[in-house]
Amino acid sequence: MNTSIASLKVGEHGVIKEISLEDIPLTLLEMGCLPGEDVELMQIAPLKDPLYIRVNGSHLAIRKETASKILISKK
Repeated sequence: MNTSIASLKVGEHGVIKEISLEDIPLTLLEMGCLPGEDVELMQIAPLKDPLYIRVNGSHLAIRKETASKILISKK
């Protein structure tokens, strides 16, 4: 089932399927946020933005708007 990182619940995992290079900051790609990588939602900030994820061994904070543009397949 394809969805986005923004739709994960805390503790859920997915595999990145598709990234729109126009919508995703280059720094996320450089940190390993690439197709085929496992991603886990670690925490959601109190105001629901940003989201804290673990991908490629790194912990990242990304805006919910950006997370909604990264398509994943849930595990």
